[in-house]
Amino acid sequence: MRFDVITLFPELFEPFKRVGIIRRAFESGAVELHCCNPRDVVNDAYRRVDDRPFGGGPGMVFMAQPLLDALAVIRQQRQDQAPVVLFSPLGVRLDHSAVQGWSDSAGAILICGRYEGVDQRFIDAHVDVQISLGDFVLSGGEIAAMALIDAVARLQPGVLGDQDSHHFDSFNPALDGLLDCPHYTRPELWQGRAVPPVLLSGNHQQIALWRRQQRLQATATLRPELLARARQNGALDEQDEAFLRTTKTPLSDS
Repeated sequence: MRFDVITLFPELFEPFKRVGIIRRAFESGAVELHCCNPRDVVNDAYRRVDDRPFGGGPGMVFMAQPLLDALAVIRQQRQDQAPVVLFSPLGVRLDHSAVQGWSDSAGAILICGRYEGVDQRFIDAHVDVQISLGDFVLSGGEIAAMALIDAVARLQPGVLGDQDSHHFDSFNPALDGLLDCPHYTRPELWQGRAVPPVLLSGNHQQIALWRRQQRLQATATLRPELLARARQNGALDEQDEAFLRTTKTPLSDS
């Protein structure tokens, strides 16, 4: 899997590749990450990549030609038709299902916008997918690109210490799409707060039930739309519904 990132700040990605669990993905070759700075490929003595917007208004706009020049260099290197992704507030919100889809792909070309935006003509001609992290605005697409690569890389074989751990992540539709349960470790008593006794009982059946109920309650309280989706997908059984009826949650009486 290969990701090529078009960015004015490739130095931001160097520490990203060298720290944490995700570095295993790059060290093993499971994921390749290459950066291309449009300033390095433009035919302009001033290495200019932005200009004032037609029609007036604040800020500057990323010019189409520098992005196209960078894209051409990457296409020549990749020798494939990898999709071009632009991170934008207009994009589809990134979720676990989309991440799972990207994790099974050969990668993509990621464009990290800057300024007030990207010349729409480039978007219309060359961008296949627009992605958003949520209803807020970043100063550039680099953090969004790292978020996508991180989420995808951790799903690659051999990246996580326990390969099965990601199957229990929050939002995983392959499991049930619910939020995760609370987690505890040593010491058993910390600042007057004790670990729930059931986790120390050694009764694995009761521990599994407690964790399931914690996931149900957290999802019903914090993200009721996820619980509704789990119901629609048939991910809840009668025991789950009986528990929810005994708790004070937005969907207790659904």
